[in-house]
Amino acid sequence: MLKDYIVVDLEMTGLRPKTDRILEIGAVKVKNKQVEEIFSRLIRQEFALDEKIVELTGITDEEAAAGEDLDLCVRAFLEFAGDMTWIGHNIIFDYGFIRQWEVNHRIERAAFAVDTLKIARKCLPHLEKKSLDYLCDYYGIKRTARHRAPDDALANQALYEILEKNFLEQEPELFEKKELCYKTKRQTPATLRQKKYLMELAEYHKIVLDVSVERLNRSEASRLINQLIWRYGKRQV
Repeated sequence: MLKDYIVVDLEMTGLRPKTDRILEIGAVKVKNKQVEEIFSRLIRQEFALDEKIVELTGITDEEAAAGEDLDLCVRAFLEFAGDMTWIGHNIIFDYGFIRQWEVNHRIERAAFAVDTLKIARKCLPHLEKKSLDYLCDYYGIKRTARHRAPDDALANQALYEILEKNFLEQEPELFEKKELCYKTKRQTPATLRQKKYLMELAEYHKIVLDVSVERLNRSEASRLINQLIWRYGKRQV
């Protein structure tokens, strides 16, 4: 039985750690089965949010633009997490984004977790869905802001305690922490050619870029170039 742990939830701009970004980090620190501290950071975005993400989270472009620096937020989160066991719903998905950041910064660190989605799939096979939303409704867990990272982390903490109470004795192996493994390669900064083309494309179409070109990686630069070409057309020589 875990008495001390952190529950982690991230909101992202998309599904791929290689090309999408962390939008919000929420975590709940539990000690001796009591919520001790809540971590909450909204991260500044270099690109406009997809309409589906705005609709899902309620986070606007204006709010995202006023967020905090990604590096500062992730470093603060890792300090908050320390070496505690992570709890999460499909935790490998959230961890993938954190791990991508770590790899980009050449950080080697092990993390261990218990996944409430895996517990639900094994112990609640009769339920139509196993999403966090569905399970919170099923167990009557009250929420104030669905799909905001801090609220989802709090809801997941309540869900974990219910699952542990109901199923720990019959399925103890599901509640044992396991090392999280996510393999990825380091993202490289945008090339000089990409940055030069971006600046020339913006100048040609008289566009004021609302991103820092120097901070873009290759994937982000490629995506931005494609977006500008699709919207404004190629630069005519």
